[in-house]
Amino acid sequence: MPLDDVSSTSSMDYDWSSAAGWGLPEPTPKKQKQLHLTAFMRPVSLHTGAWRYPGSYPDANFNLGHLKSFIQKLEAAKFDAFFMADHLAVLNMPTEALKRSHTTTSFEPFTLLSALSQVTEKIGLAATASTTYDEPYHIARRFASLDHLSNGRAAWNIVTTGNPESSKNFGQDEHMQHSDRYKRAREFYDVVTGLWDSFADDAFVRDRESGMYLDPDKMHVLNHSGDELKVRGPLNIARPVQGWPVIVQAGQSEPGRQLAAETAEMVFCASKGIDGAKELYADIKKRAVAAGRNPDHIKILPAGMIIVGDSAEDAQAKRLELDSLVHYDSAIGSLSINLGCDASKFEPDAPLPKDLPPTNASHTARAGVLRLAEEERLTVRQLAQRFGGYAGLAFVGTPESIADEMAVWLEEEACDGFTVTLPYLPQGLDDITQHLVPELQRRGLFRKDYEGTTLRDHMGLPRPKNRFFS
Repeated sequence: MPLDDVSSTSSMDYDWSSAAGWGLPEPTPKKQKQLHLTAFMRPVSLHTGAWRYPGSYPDANFNLGHLKSFIQKLEAAKFDAFFMADHLAVLNMPTEALKRSHTTTSFEPFTLLSALSQVTEKIGLAATASTTYDEPYHIARRFASLDHLSNGRAAWNIVTTGNPESSKNFGQDEHMQHSDRYKRAREFYDVVTGLWDSFADDAFVRDRESGMYLDPDKMHVLNHSGDELKVRGPLNIARPVQGWPVIVQAGQSEPGRQLAAETAEMVFCASKGIDGAKELYADIKKRAVAAGRNPDHIKILPAGMIIVGDSAEDAQAKRLELDSLVHYDSAIGSLSINLGCDASKFEPDAPLPKDLPPTNASHTARAGVLRLAEEERLTVRQLAQRFGGYAGLAFVGTPESIADEMAVWLEEEACDGFTVTLPYLPQGLDDITQHLVPELQRRGLFRKDYEGTTLRDHMGLPRPKNRFFS
């Protein structure tokens, strides 16, 4: 079942209904497009060296007091949502890398977000939950509960769990095949949303005089029996405040894009450059239209790390210092993978050799390393630390230069906003909320206040109709 139909005009269309002057219609542009900003907070920074940065909190990932302050700063800055990823296993990496990683301990998302829902009022609360190693009834109950606890701020990030190590924690020696995971995920979505629609919004009458608490005519028993799942229902919790919590999806493979087009309302994605981002944006929106959906009801938010400085040189110095905190012994393996050859044999503090050995690995990955080495004149050590720390999309500069870049991405339809990844905390977060956000607001690129109370309000998303009690 699609979330919506294609019933409204594109964000680039005009309202020609007004008339003036000679009686001819006068185009009235819609209000300026604005960015949506969510903060990726599990781990609190994707950069391996973040916990070592001077002045940062080494335990930021696993300290409730710190996390409470982070989300309150994000809410004060009017961010759309606080986004918790999740892992169902300690990440499979060499011991040299694992012992230096701050990802090995982190709160379970629902427990943490339930706590944070009570110290915030407006910011959305997005949690990852796996369709591979959980059951639809569990997921439906947890997100419905979080949506009620937060008065309509929950979002479900649908993942299929790609880490093969996770299977061993759930009684399975072999990981489910990629295509099978997506087949299960698609049916899983239908079951969960069906369970959320178990009751009409006015099903619980609570009539003291008659003694009727629930109107049974407004309760639907799902009785789902499909290829992958069998669930009776109904859900034993009232329909969520938002109808359905907002649906988030992060897949970029062929089945991932299709799942996003059919189900997602927010798409979390990784794009290293604007050209690739524009292709993904256009492809998912086109698929959404083919699925009978309004493309404006899917917000595509590439992940991007933001480092703000007083000058371009200051920001680059912060980036280089952050990268330098990635231990070389664990970082060189990442560079070797991207180059497709053993980089540990190269002189660490010299440029990359001109005569790299041939490789059968990804030529695209190698080309990206060579381009970065030339553009930023990085040594082998610096390249290793970049790829061992965080090598994804990054905006590094002054508030003005970063706002310039973000405006281009928005106007050229490479995104509807960004999933902000933080370089280190709390300083990196403070730089964004105290310097970048005000610059975006000054330009009209970001809200100055929330216009509603639910995450759907913030994202400009409709409340889904109840499929059984419309």
